Amino acid sequence: MARTETARDTGTGGRATGAGGPDAGRPAGPDAGGDAGRGDAGRPAGADAGSPDAAAAPAAGPGVSVVPDGGRRVLAVIPARGGSKGVPAKNLAEVGGRPLVARAVAACRGAGLVTDVAVSTDDQAIAAAARAAGAEVVERPADIAGDLATSEAAVLHAMDTHEARHGRTVDVVLLVQCTSPFLTAEDVQGVCAAVVRNGADSALTVAPFHGFVWRDDADPEQAPEQAPGRSAAPAGGYGVNHDKSFRPRRQDRPQDLLETGAAYAMDAAGFRKAGHRFFGRTDLVRTDPARVLEVDDPHDLARARALAPLLDDAGADGAPAPRPRREDIDAVVLDFDGTQTDDRVLVDSEGREFVAVHRGDGLGIAALRRDELKLLILSAEQNPVVAARARKLRIPVLHGVDRKDLALKQWCEEQGIAPERVLYVGNDVNDLPCFGLVGWPVAVGSAHDVVRGAARAVTAAPGGAGAIREIASWILGPSL
Repeated sequence: MARTETARDTGTGGRATGAGGPDAGRPAGPDAGGDAGRGDAGRPAGADAGSPDAAAAPAAGPGVSVVPDGGRRVLAVIPARGGSKGVPAKNLAEVGGRPLVARAVAACRGAGLVTDVAVSTDDQAIAAAARAAGAEVVERPADIAGDLATSEAAVLHAMDTHEARHGRTVDVVLLVQCTSPFLTAEDVQGVCAAVVRNGADSALTVAPFHGFVWRDDADPEQAPEQAPGRSAAPAGGYGVNHDKSFRPRRQDRPQDLLETGAAYAMDAAGFRKAGHRFFGRTDLVRTDPARVLEVDDPHDLARARALAPLLDDAGADGAPAPRPRREDIDAVVLDFDGTQTDDRVLVDSEGREFVAVHRGDGLGIAALRRDELKLLILSAEQNPVVAARARKLRIPVLHGVDRKDLALKQWCEEQGIAPERVLYVGNDVNDLPCFGLVGWPVAVGSAHDVVRGAARAVTAAPGGAGAIREIASWILGPSL
């Protein structure tokens, strides 16, 4: 799964254009609660980067990749420290069945211009999850891992470490936040393209914003004298981006843009010189406002988990959700009734039960076995037909299991497999605990709506009609 190393001419990078521009010397904001520092929230500087090329998945695996666009190296850095206060172990919190850090890695790996992905962390559990998701890990020193540490410091350290480790210079560096769970590969590709192809020095993701922003004189932390156009009296609330005495129609107001806090791109040499994420010409890359959410407290996390079934089914442009590849998984675990069958049972006059299976599923399972993936049938039903099917397929079976999630966890430990590298296929609500345990929860097309909503991917085929064959083709390719 190693990516291909390619030599580069260090003369292709090193632009510092505009480093002394209007943003030079701006202090970076403190990185509170897991690298969530956003700096200049909502700055409308620069031009819109426009519509980037569609993201294309690069070669998989940690380390290095084939270098596109004339040999420019693009390093995506994901700061993910372990000491978050608002949500303990926040960067490992699962949304849509995946840890936040793994979601960020997947978005970066799906952007065609990104050549390398590194997670900067001081936490071993986060490091393990990052490696399982396919990222390089940079161990962050304690002096830049505290509550007041800035994201910029983490990015600079990760750049230095990556360059020393691989012996090559980074041309463009990205800061990608775990706290934005619905970041897409297209968003990451957009900020990359702004710098790599469109000549920007820095870029960030923004979303259209139509709200009226207010401040309160009674708040001692506010600085009312900085609000242009504010009337001297009376005291109380006053408008920041509007005059409270005049309420224009939405279509008559200038378009405000909200910094999403999700992804930033910088020319690497310019970033080193400026010491912060905004300098020179800053391009704004518009994203879908429906996907803007930052996880900073338990309520944000609950909202993200509620939204995941709606937002994970498709990308921002309606494209299908990502499908698992061979390099993403080490094991496939299959429910039986409703996934390998159509969930119907035929009963004869003597009470004997009969089910139908799909020969294409058997072909797919045989191909997965040949590729040396670990396989398991896990069923709550104690039924001789389940054991008979497992014998025919030549894969192990655990059936008559009350707590499938506990059985799955124990099996993973015995096999030495990280749960986040397991693909689990289910169809009904008793599969949901297993969905929350694995990295790739997959629902068959005929699954219960709640299960489909909790899945990371859903097959087009219903259970018992070739759904397992379809999943095998995702992993191994159509020809298996």
